[in-house]
Amino acid sequence: MTDKLLYEQHGHVVTLTFNVPENRNVMTDADMCAALVTAMRRINDDQSVRCAILTGAGKAFSAGGNLKHMKEKKSIFGGDAVTAKDGYRTGIQSVTRAVWDCEVPIIAAVNGPAYGAGCDTTCMCDIRIASTRAVFAENFVKVGIISGDGGAWLLPRQIGLSRAAEMTFTGEPIDASTALEWGLVSKVVEPEELLAEANRLAERISANPPRQLRMAKRLLREGLNTKLDSLLELAAAYQGACHQTADHTEAVDALLEKRVPVFTGR
Repeated sequence: MTDKLLYEQHGHVVTLTFNVPENRNVMTDADMCAALVTAMRRINDDQSVRCAILTGAGKAFSAGGNLKHMKEKKSIFGGDAVTAKDGYRTGIQSVTRAVWDCEVPIIAAVNGPAYGAGCDTTCMCDIRIASTRAVFAENFVKVGIISGDGGAWLLPRQIGLSRAAEMTFTGEPIDASTALEWGLVSKVVEPEELLAEANRLAERISANPPRQLRMAKRLLREGLNTKLDSLLELAAAYQGACHQTADHTEAVDALLEKRVPVFTGR
């Protein structure tokens, strides 16, 4: 794990922090991409983790691509067209797959500008909370490229096709209040309250049984792409498994006994 991405766990909640504030937390460097993929695998493998928060150090959430590397044709931006394609596939696209496939709920605590790949990364998360200083931009056309990390698939699923098209074709940013109006974020808070609000939500989520949280997230993901009949079959299989767990028994007992449940992941 690079110090460009901080990994901290408190209780059942992991906080991941982009930690390159001097470069506005650019994401496309190879070590940052590798660190994000590693962090997602670590979370998936650790049954003690029930929720994750993703945020940025400094004034920006993430500026997305490294403009200096674009200019110098370095990192994933170097080589001929085939080489660049392979660079995207093994670099930022590996991040897309890893974050989207993370098994636990992820809250994006968007502390400042989220541009390009930074904006798309917020869309990979399940819930977005924004600081009043947050700004979102699908600004790839402004630097003469397109979204190479799946933004054309991700953004319309969060705000609808018309608004996604407006953001994509103009490349212009929207502020936090517009993001709230458009449904891109679920709440806007003052900067000093952002992480506290994200942690309060994470604690509410992580109070629930861990395996059921992971299955619930998987059902939501599958529901974006599959037929209702197929989803019902998967839900039935998951439900059958849930009924056999100790956590299901504990949840029912706690409700009947009017007490706080204690979940063990079994």
